[in-house]
Amino acid sequence: MAEQLLFVDDDREFCALMRDYLDGEGFDVRCAHDGSAALAAQRSRPADIVVLDVMMPLRNGLDVLRELRQFSSVPVLMLTARGEDLDRIVGLEVGADDYLPKPCNPRELVARLRAILR
Repeated sequence: MAEQLLFVDDDREFCALMRDYLDGEGFDVRCAHDGSAALAAQRSRPADIVVLDVMMPLRNGLDVLRELRQFSSVPVLMLTARGEDLDRIVGLEVGADDYLPKPCNPRELVARLRAILR
């Protein structure tokens, strides 16, 4: 059975491209385009793993991660254009399981997701 993956990014075109790629790699992907939709999706139909962008309008990914950690221990990989050391450290300290800067190689993303899920 395919792993359920929630992909959270405000860039709808990027989400669609990643969903198509990840579907082809055996994941069952749902997308959310803002933090509130992501939290609602995880509450209503929990995914096995979440890929979460940091820079989103209204609620940034770190705020979403903090709230998510109040009710879920789902593995979270932060995928973001903010790839400086401090950004990665803060993401991991807030509760992310891994942190991958954009742009990334989709094969590396899949390898990291599978490693987290092992």
